[in-house]
Parts: sequence; structure tokens; C-alpha cells
Amino acid sequence: MDNFQTVLRFFMNQKATIGYSFMALLTIGGERVFSMVSFQCPCNHDQNFAYGLTFLLGPAAVLLVMGLFFSTRLWRLYTGCCLNPMKLCPRGNCFGCLRVLMNIFTGACVAPIMWLSVALLNGTFYECAVSGLDDNLVVDLFCKNKTMKCREELARVPCDRSKLSSEERMELLLMFRAQSQILGWCIVIIASIVGLLGTCCTNCRSKVSFLQLTFWKRYVEKEKERFDVFAVDYATKLAERNLQSFFENKDPEPFPFPNHKAWEEISSLYTFSRSEQYYSTLQRYVERTDRDFTPEKRPVMELEHGIEMS
Repeated sequence: MDNFQTVLRFFMNQKATIGYSFMALLTIGGERVFSMVSFQCPCNHDQNFAYGLTFLLGPAAVLLVMGLFFSTRLWRLYTGCCLNPMKLCPRGNCFGCLRVLMNIFTGACVAPIMWLSVALLNGTFYECAVSGLDDNLVVDLFCKNKTMKCREELARVPCDRSKLSSEERMELLLMFRAQSQILGWCIVIIASIVGLLGTCCTNCRSKVSFLQLTFWKRYVEKEKERFDVFAVDYATKLAERNLQSFFENKDPEPFPFPNHKAWEEISSLYTFSRSEQYYSTLQRYVERTDRDFTPEKRPVMELEHGIEMS
């Protein structure tokens, strides 16, 4: 039992690493499926570049949008800001808001960078895109010291329909692949260096020690886990109380529930301060001495949920 708990604790502590590893495996698998099943280079000057670039950058753009769409921190920061723009800069801390947005965008860029790296290291999409370029500098680079037929047949090199000799075609393919892999490794190296420098800069400017920062992260994780449990529990109790009142034709029993102002306060962006030993907006709110315990008279929800705005 102790060994099982040790293994479980190890995996819980390495959730981020395991998640990124799983994302990398999915990216590699997705790229292979795209390359083998759906990708068919048209092999003509007019379409090669657009087609290859679409398969190279299109999935990366979709992954970026999905990363932003599924970011809880983004929606926590963005929800309601059109009606109350000050939510983006609580206490006038606009720099903190920009830093959070940068962190959100950086996190969303992980999957697109993985896709670009894997796709370029494979080279299939790059070969198709570059072979369709009509720029004289690019054509001169690939067809240097070669006949005019090389320029005419360059777009057909990724396919097996080129009139070039097998040696010339293989030479061009190896050149395409080498450039693609160089670009792929450049992206990997640059992303690794930027990630390391960003982590070093963040830790260097941290207002707390390493152990306190570790505790802070653990607390935020546990608070989120327990919040989900409490939310499900209270939502269930509230639903049962309302249904019981409806079906039994009697007044509902009093139900303690946070008011709208309390929800707004605990949903705001949290910035750490040395003068306040709090680790979240929830802790800062519950430890206030001037809390407003006035119950909410009407729920405030969007019309799409079937409840009018108050």
C-alpha cells in the first residue's frame, strides 16, 4: 500500500510533465495521420506553396485557438470585463494583467510549437510548400549549377512524377528535408531557451521563497479541487431543495448562498502582496472582517441558461 501511495504521489507531482509528454505523443500521432492519410501534395507551381503551408500552419492555428478556448484562467479574467473593464486591472495593476495574459498565451503556444516542430522534423509539408515557390532566390538556391529542367520540374519533385533523374530528385528531396529539419530544431532550441529564461526571470522576480512558492502552487491546486467538490455538492443540495419545494407545493427552506458581490470578489485576478499573507482571492475574502453576508435574492445568469438578468 505504501509503495502504491509513493507511485501515486510521484505521478501527482509530475502532472505537468506527464501532460506535456502525452500532448507530444498526440502531436506526433496526429502529424503522422495527416501525412499518411489526408495530405496529397498537388505538385504544381500554383498550389504547392498554399497547400503545404496550410497543412503546416493550419493545425498549429487550431491548436492555439483550442488552447485559449480551454484556458480557465483566460475566461476567469475575461468574463464580465465588457461590462466592467476594471476587472482586467484590479487595484490598478494593469502590468499584472498583461503578465497573466502573457502566461496564458505562452501556455496555449505549447501545442502549436510541438506541432510545428514535429511537422518540420518530418519535412513532408515543408517539401511541398517550398517546391512551389517562384522566387528567383529560392529557385537559384535549389537549382544552382543545374539545368533549366530543374527549374521547370521543381514543383513535381515531392511527387514521383518529376522528369528529373532519380539522383537529382533525391538530391533535391534531401535538401528540402535538411532545411525543414534545421528549422524544426531551431524552433525546439529557441522554445527551450525562451522557456528556461522565462522561468528563471519569473523565479528571480518572485516575491516569495522557493518553498513558499511551492506551497502556494499546492494550495491553489487543492483549493480548485475542493471548490469543484463543494460546487457539485451545493448545486445538488440547491437543486434538491428547489425541486422538493416545487413538487410538494410549499415554501423553500432558507439556503445560505454567497451573494453576487462575493462571487465577483473571489473571481477577480489575484496578486500576491507581502503585507497580506493570502494565497488566493478566496482566502483574502473569507478572512475579511467586513464581509457582506446579505443573501442573494435572485440568481444572476445569462439568458441562455433560462434565467433572466437581474
